[in-house]
Amino acid sequence: MKERYLLSTPAAAKLYNKIKDCPIYDYHCHLSAREITEDITFDNIGELWLGADHYKWRLMRAAGIDENLITGNAGWREKFIAYAGVISKAAGNPLYHWSHMELSRYFNIDTTISEESANAIWEEANETIKKSKLSPKKLIRMSNVKYIATTDDITDSLKYHSMLQSQSDFDTVVAPSMRFDKLLLINRDDYAQYIRTLSEQTKIYISNIDQLQSAVSEKVKYFIKHNCKFADIGIPFFPDVTDDEKAASKAFEDALEGKTASSSDYSAFLRKMLLFIGKECRQNNIILQLHLAVLRNTNTELFIKLGPDCGADCIGDVIEGSKIASLLDAMNSNAGLPFVVLYTLNPSMTSQLAAIAGSFQNVRLGAAWWFADHKRGIAEVINTIAEIGYIDGFLGMLTDSRSFLSYTRHDYFRRILASILSDWTESGEFSGNTLQLAEDICYKNIKQLIFDK
Repeated sequence: MKERYLLSTPAAAKLYNKIKDCPIYDYHCHLSAREITEDITFDNIGELWLGADHYKWRLMRAAGIDENLITGNAGWREKFIAYAGVISKAAGNPLYHWSHMELSRYFNIDTTISEESANAIWEEANETIKKSKLSPKKLIRMSNVKYIATTDDITDSLKYHSMLQSQSDFDTVVAPSMRFDKLLLINRDDYAQYIRTLSEQTKIYISNIDQLQSAVSEKVKYFIKHNCKFADIGIPFFPDVTDDEKAASKAFEDALEGKTASSSDYSAFLRKMLLFIGKECRQNNIILQLHLAVLRNTNTELFIKLGPDCGADCIGDVIEGSKIASLLDAMNSNAGLPFVVLYTLNPSMTSQLAAIAGSFQNVRLGAAWWFADHKRGIAEVINTIAEIGYIDGFLGMLTDSRSFLSYTRHDYFRRILASILSDWTESGEFSGNTLQLAEDICYKNIKQLIFDK
């Protein structure tokens, strides 16, 4: 990519050059601890790009590509060429930027991607993979990543995290994050079996909410032993403001019997469990990340065929700010708020969430998330936090990705950040230490939160 890419002025380029090599603390991603542990050299760029990246799958479907060339049995070369043909016309989509940045950063290829150039890029990239033996650990080292928080269901054995922590040849900290989604989505067909698994792992008989909470407490302790610092919730539902112990208990008991809990009972269960999770996080210095306004698995046919995370999630409806504020206030009154990071997939909530976060000392608006993770969305979050909150408290970028090449997204973010901050300086809107501010946002704030909290 050209050196001045996304940099608005010479001053922006100067600031970017000072922060471009800052270390990365990736505090929310979906990388596989198993793949990092096994560290197998990748076979080809098709596998590397398209093996698990639902961002790319979604774009290819939007372009009318046959599913066989996306997630089907077609060869990696065919899939790669199909993607190249699509990305060449995806002007304005961040994937256009990211794909070119990945080629430049990891393969030293600055050729414009197209169907015509695809075969040459395929050969050159694969030669680099073979010659440099590109593997998960090598790509992580190349990207100067110091910390990775993976996303792990609370019933995960953390086997590969244990193995990683005993490997002396790898300096990057790879720690699990507790994901509570399956615990909270009680109307799933397999929920009763899920609770049986949790019961077997913790050796706690679970027939009511009190026993459920005891089992969860045991899993929290288990994750902490594996250096866990984050918890994460990304379900499409949010509770009402009313506390109802009886309704919460009924919802859980119905779920154990294979019955569907009513909306009101489920809301009561969800509120009770979120307050409990908040208390556990507070008492154990765990940072709680709430991903809001997401609609999951909208394409039933794709979900049946491929399962979740196949590219059929989308922006959810606006959640009433009063409900979010009520939950945070209840957590604060119940046991004290943990450190909370709020993300929204619906950008119309950004300003309101920034204002709600500012009402509590240890709540932050998070990075532009998923469908908002583009040039305009990133700039909007930076400007909103600056205007409504405290920009020097911003935790900066994360990848939220399954791809080992996606650390270029941090470079993408740093270029946009450098342009915004330098524009403020040049226009006279800010006369402070711009470099210090940029470094705080890029990595120092999140590093301090992880290691000093």
